[in-house]
Amino acid sequence: MNTKYFDLINQTFYFPQEEFTLNKDNLQFHNIDLMKLVEQYGTPLKFTYLPQISNNIRKAKSWFRNSMEKNKYEGKYYYCYCTKSSHFEYIMDEAFKNNIHMETSSAFDVNIVEKLLEKGKINKNTYIICNGFKRDQYVENIARLINNGHSRTIPIIDNYEELDLLQEQIPGKFKIGIRIAAEEEPKFEFYTSRLGIGYKNILPFYRKQIHENKNVELKMLHFFINTGIRDTSYYWNELVKCLKVYVNLKKECPSLDSLNIGGGFPIKNSLAFEYDYQYMIDEILNQIKIACDDAEVDVPNIFTEFGSFTVGESGGAIYQVLYQKQQNDREKWNMIDSSFITTLPDTWAINKRFIMLAVNRWNDQYERVLLGGMTCDSDDYYNSEQNMNAIYLPKYNKEKPLYIGFFNTGAYQETIGGYGGLHHCLIPQPKHILIDRDENGILATEVFSEQQQAEEVLNILGYNREKK
Repeated sequence: MNTKYFDLINQTFYFPQEEFTLNKDNLQFHNIDLMKLVEQYGTPLKFTYLPQISNNIRKAKSWFRNSMEKNKYEGKYYYCYCTKSSHFEYIMDEAFKNNIHMETSSAFDVNIVEKLLEKGKINKNTYIICNGFKRDQYVENIARLINNGHSRTIPIIDNYEELDLLQEQIPGKFKIGIRIAAEEEPKFEFYTSRLGIGYKNILPFYRKQIHENKNVELKMLHFFINTGIRDTSYYWNELVKCLKVYVNLKKECPSLDSLNIGGGFPIKNSLAFEYDYQYMIDEILNQIKIACDDAEVDVPNIFTEFGSFTVGESGGAIYQVLYQKQQNDREKWNMIDSSFITTLPDTWAINKRFIMLAVNRWNDQYERVLLGGMTCDSDDYYNSEQNMNAIYLPKYNKEKPLYIGFFNTGAYQETIGGYGGLHHCLIPQPKHILIDRDENGILATEVFSEQQQAEEVLNILGYNREKK
């Protein structure tokens, strides 16, 4: 009988895969022996495999280059990194090795831009696309960037007041974009995105506030669908509506030359994941070209703002199964040495699924289990109800420690989880390491942050403050 954990994975999925292979009994991720990491650094452990960031950027650039050649598309392509996915300097350092551009979402992002400029990581040719709802500090920071000579800063107008707020602080001429408020999917709790300006209102807004304004140059129309870039009738319908706005606006506004299709490329969340990136890009560019040719206007330059796609597949987390609790005849709980709520908050907040695999003991028999975190919160779990399939892992044996890995966790988890701060039930933040390869492919690891200590938490809580 095929009762080993390896047999289960091998029969259920195509295995091995590009990034997942076995070394005897142990899982390898991009040829990294994960058990060696466990032996060296312990658990719980977060890690970032830096080369995967550049790998995905290069893939996307290649797909767009191929598609533009295939469709005889005359515009240029600009890859922007959506910083809110992960703001860490080590992410920026790796991403900006690839001659890309940057999308911001709040005031402090601009301070990061200035640091990157100061260090030479980006330069005057780097586009800075400023998204998000803008008020005092964000407007002030954007204005400072433009006034200091960064002419490729493009604030994306999100509401009717923002243009006036920016003009109050920018004495010279500057470029802007306008964000379309897309219609949401029928299953959403609301009909129209709170972000941007409605389809029907964009042309009147241009005529009233931009057309005869000599200090403002409209360069970009911004289009983003909350559910991401997917091959659905909903997505294609919204794209067609967007293109109608673009061609009508272009006929009245010669300076408009760019369409920002936002982010939303999905990343691998299962060994069964399938998505034809090249087909989607081909079809998007084909639709744009058809609409522009029919309207007899030039095709726009294309901007994207990939966040999760840039960093998601670089991250992972490894935990040890500390104990198994049999709570009834059917349910066995494997308790990990950390918390899902605090270290992978999307599993709790939006029922997000990540790739989960055993790190060791692949030749042992398997069993069906539930996975529980260490907090006293009943929602601190990762199970089949939230994540579609039952969880099977090598059988618990207290004499043979079991380690499990969650993969492609590199986007949003640190910021949403409150990196460096307080966590639910004061569960400490895990150690985080960075993994890189040199020009010869030799692996190197370094500790980015140690596991959080009690004194750090007490300092935050004010217990170590000197009383006056």
